[in-house]
Amino acid sequence: MKTPGMTSRLQIRQFAYRTASLLIVFTLFSCSGVPLKDSTPQPSIGHSDPYPSQSMQNSQNSELTSVPGLEVTESTREWVDLSWEGSDKSSDVQMAGTKGEGPNLSSLLLGSSGPVEGGPEKPENGSVPEELKIEEKNVQPSNTLKEEENIDQARLFDAIDFCQKSQELWKEGRLEKAKECLDQAYQSILEIKSNGDPEMVQQVDDLRFLISKRILEIYASRFNGVKGNHNEIPLIMNDHVRSEIKRFQTTERDFFLDSYMRSGRYRPLILEKLEEAGLPLELSWLPLIESGFKVRAFSRSRALGLWQFIPSTGYKFGLKRNQWIDERMDVEKSTEAAIAYLKELHEIFGDWTTVLAAYNCGENAVLRRIRRQRINYLDDFWDLYERLPRETARYVPRYLAVLHIIKDSPLYGFELNGPDSPLVYEDVRISKRVRLRDVARTVGVSESVLIEMNPELRYKATPKEYELKVPPGKAEVLLASLSEIPRYVPPKRQYVYHRVRRGETLSHIANKYRTSVRAIANANGIVHRDLIRVGQKLKIPAR
Repeated sequence: MKTPGMTSRLQIRQFAYRTASLLIVFTLFSCSGVPLKDSTPQPSIGHSDPYPSQSMQNSQNSELTSVPGLEVTESTREWVDLSWEGSDKSSDVQMAGTKGEGPNLSSLLLGSSGPVEGGPEKPENGSVPEELKIEEKNVQPSNTLKEEENIDQARLFDAIDFCQKSQELWKEGRLEKAKECLDQAYQSILEIKSNGDPEMVQQVDDLRFLISKRILEIYASRFNGVKGNHNEIPLIMNDHVRSEIKRFQTTERDFFLDSYMRSGRYRPLILEKLEEAGLPLELSWLPLIESGFKVRAFSRSRALGLWQFIPSTGYKFGLKRNQWIDERMDVEKSTEAAIAYLKELHEIFGDWTTVLAAYNCGENAVLRRIRRQRINYLDDFWDLYERLPRETARYVPRYLAVLHIIKDSPLYGFELNGPDSPLVYEDVRISKRVRLRDVARTVGVSESVLIEMNPELRYKATPKEYELKVPPGKAEVLLASLSEIPRYVPPKRQYVYHRVRRGETLSHIANKYRTSVRAIANANGIVHRDLIRVGQKLKIPAR
């Protein structure tokens, strides 16, 4: 039977246990910096002093003394003071006595030597429990991340230093050392992680492009009149070249043999021009790939002639094009223009395989792909192979396949007989518009011979001032008989007239008169070809 006094003591003891448990939780939250509901406010995380003031500690101690039925000893106060000093100063929480010794919290409050049931255990080796480290990780940034940023910045500065050193070496003429510095600079930027920092990524991209540009400058400075020899265009053999050789052995065998036969007419002149320019003589086989040695070859991209110049590139290198002539079909002048273009490309790239790729698709297309390189930034053709247009990617292996076959034709199953004889002619300057038909009749040769020697004449007639090519020994005959040759007067375009009827279109009218819609539109100044009206009178070019 319980007496009133026993009941009172039991209630006091239960109250003391509950108070002690609350104090444990309160103390742990105080150490971790997490505020309790309705408790005294803790210092803010951003405060310059991460530890509470002495007044706050005194306030906590005073709260301890106010708990009914709980005796607060000096050891208890010492423990509370240590708990406020932070996990860095009291990772091993002690209650009293010498460091490493003394009772734990439960022994002080509950008279037990073990840990409180369900509560945190004492950390081993002086480490702070993970729950006490959470707030600390949020307060202080990761040291590892800062170290990586510092390392990336140092690598970026190293790359810039190597680029500057390379520029100095280049000015001194030490090209190999300058290139080695650029290699080291590129290696430095490859090691930069950037960690998604957009500013760092942009700096790395800019530096990568600068290194590529410096490499091109070094190659350009190496060019001091290229001395042609066989080794300057390396006879590489790989799967791409073997594939092109197989095509020439099978489906394109007739094309190869016919082109080889025609090459004899023009290669002697091309070899002479290449030797004068100091370029590799193997470039004389380039027209076999470009045009099959056909002077009137015309491509879908409007490239024309032996060397396949488009109009804009032809203008750039001095090839005239007007009503009477198109010098892209002039063998001598187009060869000189092609040599000038190849020289310019070699000054840019310095490597003949890349030069040939740029000759096919344009230097700007190749430079754009070099700029996009992430690795292997040098302008080597085989690094760019997969990024180039399909036609250009085949162009260089196809050319190398021709060189392999020409070098050792029996090995690849070809029996190359003597090519056609070279064209031999002499120039005669005339100041009169004449038709080739009349000239051929006067000098005693066939018209086809003069057409072959003068393929640049668009309408088989000369302009007013022109240097005509004629067979050897015929120049004097032509000059002596020039006055007897009738002057050529281009015929005026003849027209018929048509009045538009209901339901007719330009297409119907063009089919009726066997002409084109464009010809009718140009003759009548029609801009919108679908806007013609009934009763309109149209001028139709006669055939």
